[in-house]
Amino acid sequence: MSNRKGNSSIVLCVAATEGADGVIYVKAVDLLVAENGPLHHTEQFEVMEREKDPQLIVRRGQMFLVSITLSRAYSADTDAVSFIFTVYDAKKPNYGHGTLIAVPLLTKGAESGAAWNAVLESSTENVIRVKITPAADAIVGQWKMDIDTKLKNDGAVSYSHKEPIYILFNPWCKQDQVYLPGDELLREYVLADSGLMWHGTYNRLRPCVWKYAQFEKDILDCSLYLLSHVGKLTHVGRSDPVKTCRVLSAAVNSCDDNGVLVGNWGEDFDGGTPPTKWVGSMKILQKYYKDKKPVKYGQCWVFAGILTTVCRSLGIPCRPVTNYSSAHDTHGSLTADYFVNEDGEIMEELGNDFVWNFHVWNEAWMERPDIIPGGEYGGWQAIDATPQEESDDMYRCGPASVNAIKRGEVLRPYDNAYIFSEVNADKVYWRYNGETQPLKLLRKDTVTVGQFISTKAVGKWEREDITRNYKYPEKSEEERATMLKALQQSENHFSRFYLNEDFNDIQFDFELRDDIVIGSPFSVVVIIRNRSHTKDHTVSVTLQVDTVLYTGRHKDAVKKEKYERPVKVGAVEEIKLDVSYDEYCKRLVDQCAFSISCLATVHDTNYEYYAQDDFRVRKPDIKIKLDGEAVQGQELSATAALKNPLPSALKKAQFIIEGPGLTSQLKIKLPQSIPTGGEATASFKLTPKFSGRSTIVAKFVSKELDDVDGFLNFMIEPKKEVVNGTGNAA
Repeated sequence: MSNRKGNSSIVLCVAATEGADGVIYVKAVDLLVAENGPLHHTEQFEVMEREKDPQLIVRRGQMFLVSITLSRAYSADTDAVSFIFTVYDAKKPNYGHGTLIAVPLLTKGAESGAAWNAVLESSTENVIRVKITPAADAIVGQWKMDIDTKLKNDGAVSYSHKEPIYILFNPWCKQDQVYLPGDELLREYVLADSGLMWHGTYNRLRPCVWKYAQFEKDILDCSLYLLSHVGKLTHVGRSDPVKTCRVLSAAVNSCDDNGVLVGNWGEDFDGGTPPTKWVGSMKILQKYYKDKKPVKYGQCWVFAGILTTVCRSLGIPCRPVTNYSSAHDTHGSLTADYFVNEDGEIMEELGNDFVWNFHVWNEAWMERPDIIPGGEYGGWQAIDATPQEESDDMYRCGPASVNAIKRGEVLRPYDNAYIFSEVNADKVYWRYNGETQPLKLLRKDTVTVGQFISTKAVGKWEREDITRNYKYPEKSEEERATMLKALQQSENHFSRFYLNEDFNDIQFDFELRDDIVIGSPFSVVVIIRNRSHTKDHTVSVTLQVDTVLYTGRHKDAVKKEKYERPVKVGAVEEIKLDVSYDEYCKRLVDQCAFSISCLATVHDTNYEYYAQDDFRVRKPDIKIKLDGEAVQGQELSATAALKNPLPSALKKAQFIIEGPGLTSQLKIKLPQSIPTGGEATASFKLTPKFSGRSTIVAKFVSKELDDVDGFLNFMIEPKKEVVNGTGNAA
């Protein structure tokens, strides 16, 4: 015999037998996995559906059922039953920290109103069914369950259940901090195991599918491992979604703590997988959990996909969010500052800020009583696992209240100022004339940063624009007032207020000829209008095209031309720079993005004009077709196809497939090169395990063309009943 920590009950071994005094004891426990799973929306978890030793996963604040077989019939008058729950990895469980909970069995109508409770539902012979409800703020993780039985006022016999019970956050429970009202929202942000993220540029939005796979093997265990071992979050902290999300935003990247993913924004991906080749979270998290070593490599959308998976697996509503023209404010000034030399070139050596073509972070749904109780700052909270800047000495970001960001409250926790600058910084161009010369303000752009903030629409495979959640409309009085309010809270004294001379004679319009498929040429055009009624002007223009990483860093120069044009009174001049595929193909980086810039000088004046924009050539789509109807439990054939848009053959090509019923990625290598205009095809089979809406995701890679993807969203019909010869269902 031994004494349980924090409990005076005597503990005997599980195999104890009924004593002479008639003490009742537990012979078997059935956690009713099949019954509890649908009630708690956890039936899709791999540990719940497996045939051998399934484990129970429930959500806090909600009743689950347990069937207990006793050594004899239960009598509420003479027998006492208590459930002892302890956090599985707590070294010294105790009541004060909430890691040890004793719950007495009560009869109907005798509920105590305690945070945890256990109520007898029914008693038949020697089997009782019990309704157990964990507290709505219970610690999230694995719990060990013991059952103490005894005659009242006598010694107890203890039964220890061999498998732990998982308790998750519960967005279905009104008392839980992550409560999210609305079945459609819950299906989208907790239960959906695939979704869309947006890449590209603000003028070429590109949807890409990501398989979250939050219910697959090892994903939940890996998520809990990130909290306990990587993030080292206390047990009490694991009951708080704010602390949980802050820890996860650090644990998903490897910078400080050997977390899940190594970031790589270069071109050398030796020793790992290029970020553009990932199609989902499953392979990454399974590999990390197996090896306990960071996986190579990730960029922002991969970090966001992993963080979505981890949050949803734990029960926190979560979605990825894409911000186009997303500022990276390295100075903390709430501005994105660029320094330009006399040739119109960005001088990156001077420590410019950056504006990413796009950046993907996450939003998690919860109340924020740590700021102000009452819901004012609750709702969506921005969290970001991409390592950009340190926050409290670690690479992490958030959770930051989106409501506070919109109002310009940049001092609220956590990292509100940084995310505010991502969506609302002023973009400022300075002319650099040397160390001893003052900076000259060339241009102040107050509208470019923070465009088309996007997430997947609820219940639809479409884009929802949520820009209004983060900022007021550009050029509105509210937006400018909010920006001023934010700047007044900043302690950074970087000067933003050099004013260019007012010169209105010459108007410049900088245009990109859009919708260009990779392999085709494109053009950059500047329209110059002389609005003066009395004076001709001569204008010098430098047009430059560079390849650029999606982070905003320039990679290679593609083409640069200088022009000088007289512009007569009232005249309109067009300057066009044509770029052929041969000129840009060898300098492409993974996102096919370019930075297009224009520096113009009006002679005999002190006026200079500078404009910069991002441009992306479009890659082809993969088309996926099903051969026949998709039915649960039946093998399904499908085909993926892609047309080669390049003026050269595609070599060493392969398709990467993920879909329902596939426990690992399919990699289908194509035996022959794909000629210009030819079609690459791959056939494959899968067997869906569940009915309902599902998604097949495909990625295409080759030596000449990669980061091409496609998806098919379709319905899987329920398993059809087999009718035997008597006309009855078998």
